[in-house]
Amino acid sequence: MPPRYQAHPSMFKSHPLLFILCVILIPAVIGIVALVVWWLFNRATTVTVDDDRISLDKGLLAKEHTEIELSSIRTVKIDQSLLDRILDVGTLRVYTAGDVPELQMKGLPEPARLREVLRH
Repeated sequence: MPPRYQAHPSMFKSHPLLFILCVILIPAVIGIVALVVWWLFNRATTVTVDDDRISLDKGLLAKEHTEIELSSIRTVKIDQSLLDRILDVGTLRVYTAGDVPELQMKGLPEPARLREVLRH
């Protein structure tokens, strides 16, 4: 069964000025290297929500896997600045107990859809 939500952080939408700077620096080759490294790190980070859990996978060579059962989630917080709202990205924070988020991810696309998936 396919996941209900799966996404990588957005490159342009989450950091538009940095993206434009990298594009400007393409003639100096620094921009190409920066974009490729940034793209690799973005592709190596994935948030997945399926029927009973949310998981965050990070890392190119060394991997970090965080998994939380949906039944143990107490609070889901999605933050968006004005620019984030215009570009339809947000920062996800998932709390299970206490004041420190168990899972945190910046630059996720379609935060409203993510919120709806986590509610059901």
